[in-house]
Amino acid sequence: MTLASRALAQLATWPDLRLTVPSCGLGRALSSVQGEIVHFHSERDVDLHLTDRAVRRFAKDLKDSGAIRIVPGSQWVTLRLDAASDVDLLLTLASVALQAPQTWPDPADRPFVGCNDQRGAGFVKADLSGY
Repeated sequence: MTLASRALAQLATWPDLRLTVPSCGLGRALSSVQGEIVHFHSERDVDLHLTDRAVRRFAKDLKDSGAIRIVPGSQWVTLRLDAASDVDLLLTLASVALQAPQTWPDPADRPFVGCNDQRGAGFVKADLSGY
């Protein structure tokens, strides 16, 4: 079992999440009543939807993680699953993602924008110059 399939299996048991087809059309996704939360694009790359405020709130904490990619202006973060600890990080951030709309709402209430996979950028170390 790959790390991504293990993470997907664990998250699929959460009562607030359900399996769905990702809006980007690539891989598998999990959604809540608030919308899409997680896109599993490959056996290693996962996009996670947070509010813009939540991304800014945690950017400094995540900046040294080689497992995280933050795209300035995106409400999605990309995780590279290379180790079991990366799955643990994904599960923790998925919990944050479920709470983010209430805890760190988007003041502009921006419409849903495609995940990072749609941006066509390869996985790179977190670039927080915009935060």
